[in-house]
Amino acid sequence: MTAEELTPDGRARVLADGGILPLLGLGVWQVPDGRECVDAVRWALDAGYRHIDTAQAYGNEASVGKALRDSGIDRDEVFITTKFFPREDDPVRAIELSLRRLGVDQVDLYLVHWPQNGPTWAWPGMERAAAQGYARSIGVSNFSESDLESVAASAERMPSVNQVSYSPFAFRQGLQKACQRHDIVLEAYSPLGTGRLLQDETVIDIVAGAARTPAQVLLRWAVQRGIPVIPKSVHQDRIEQNLQIFDFELSATDLARLDALDRTAHTTRALEHPWW
Repeated sequence: MTAEELTPDGRARVLADGGILPLLGLGVWQVPDGRECVDAVRWALDAGYRHIDTAQAYGNEASVGKALRDSGIDRDEVFITTKFFPREDDPVRAIELSLRRLGVDQVDLYLVHWPQNGPTWAWPGMERAAAQGYARSIGVSNFSESDLESVAASAERMPSVNQVSYSPFAFRQGLQKACQRHDIVLEAYSPLGTGRLLQDETVIDIVAGAARTPAQVLLRWAVQRGIPVIPKSVHQDRIEQNLQIFDFELSATDLARLDALDRTAHTTRALEHPWW
């Protein structure tokens, strides 16, 4: 990664298409539609988050939209991601429905949620969605290196982002390098291992020296490399704590210790066991 790929404040990545993707966002996977989701998004926006990540499959786009409206924050200040549910037939029709639920005219990033039916079948529809102004940027999620190569061979417009499971335990260096070759930003979901990594002995030892929470250390591990992360939480205190990752740095030694936790052999795969 070069310094030019970050914004001057060091808090966002500049995408190949010119989009600005904040390094920290709130993910709302497994957050039920309704009050719990609205509250989590409002707490995040009130705390200073400007990146919210949802998906058609999550069933909570309406709550994200309500929280955004209730916040009073200008739409242009918040980066909104949603994802095409690839069991549907048409990415264009699907995003039209997403925009209604979100209450916006356009999303900032629209991803193919996973490569069901093959990595290329949905991509022409994603390109049409962007051409019609429904999404500023388009990308993919859970795509392995081979999937990206297939898209690259036929795409008129390359994905700007590949959102994958990424953490010290899933340090997918091979996939990250494949993304870099195609000027695609790798974005991390499950950066806390859905909570499992918070109890790791190495993480706890580093926390003791850094006077930070385990979550802050794990998130810092990613953003210090310029990797955008979208931790999920429905607890106001944790949402606020997770934002406090831009005022410290991990040492080279601590980064290397965390790197050594990888269990994927630095794979080029996005998932060890695809679910589709």
